Amino acid sequence: MTDSEILRPHAEQQFAHELVALSAIDDRPRPPGWKMSPWAVVRYLLGGELADGTVISPKYVGQQRLIEIAVATLATDRALLLLGVPGTAKTWVSEHLAAAISGDSTLLIQGTAGTTEETLRYGWNYARLLAEGPSSEALVPGPVYRGMQRGAIVRVEELTRMPPEVQDALVTVLSEKVLPVPELDSEIAAIRGFNLIATANNRDRGVNDMSSALRRRFNTVVLPLPATAEEEILIVSRRVAELGVALALPEVPAAHDEIRRVVTVFRELRSGMTADQRTSLKVPTGTLSTAEAISVVTNGLALAAHFGDGELRATDIAGGIVGAVVSDPVNDAVVWREYLEGVVANRADWGDFYEACRALDS
Repeated sequence: MTDSEILRPHAEQQFAHELVALSAIDDRPRPPGWKMSPWAVVRYLLGGELADGTVISPKYVGQQRLIEIAVATLATDRALLLLGVPGTAKTWVSEHLAAAISGDSTLLIQGTAGTTEETLRYGWNYARLLAEGPSSEALVPGPVYRGMQRGAIVRVEELTRMPPEVQDALVTVLSEKVLPVPELDSEIAAIRGFNLIATANNRDRGVNDMSSALRRRFNTVVLPLPATAEEEILIVSRRVAELGVALALPEVPAAHDEIRRVVTVFRELRSGMTADQRTSLKVPTGTLSTAEAISVVTNGLALAAHFGDGELRATDIAGGIVGAVVSDPVNDAVVWREYLEGVVANRADWGDFYEACRALDS
């Protein structure tokens, strides 16, 4: 199987040429175990053109200082917690940080209510365990175990979705930089380069508070929603283009106007105010994040390419927008109807979008 056949290559595969180009010109000090310097890691995340003409694509659009703080944290003995509402690119940033620093973004733990300590640390091959008893051959290392052995970055997604007692299994790892293996009367000591990036949000249900002991082991960087509409439009446009290539969607002409429309609707509803600051709005229960805007536009492109005339139109995005806004059929339906009739209906150049949304109710 070639990389071109993989639906979503890991960051270190998809952007391998950028990492190689940056590493080749990177003559700055590198922390022990790092593949490149902190300066090069930041440049990889934020993008730009190198002296040899290589273009580094932006992976994150936002404040440079936030990325610098995140990278500097990982060069110390403190772990990094990326905090923010859903859709603020926490997972995306953590993956690219791991790819740039360790050359491997695959040491990943997905936090859920069912995550156990064994998922974080290590488990056992029970057939060998029963036959031979505890041994290093019967031990099955988890991501934290392997990251400490290799001196690599480990990623924990949705840390606060895990039960508190499972979260606290990380306290010793992060403070002492060792992982006890009491069954073998031994321990794993972390190799230089090991660190941990966790992501968390406090907007979804099922979130567990972190203990003060664990929180002290992290330096927290809050990733905000895009500050301006233009910034969000840029993010959506770039990611939609990348996804279109990855999904092999038929080419659809530039859809800047419809992307702007999606971003405008999402920003107005999540802020509770129209863009001109003249009308207060009810806020729906959903987050209406940038990630959801990307999904709405990508789905619209698929509709336009396969079932439309090849050009992205209001009818192609209307269904996706309504589906994203009305996550609660009772309360959100009222919010959406008031917005549609009170705002959209009065915008002279939004008639096609208004009719497309009304048609979904008929």
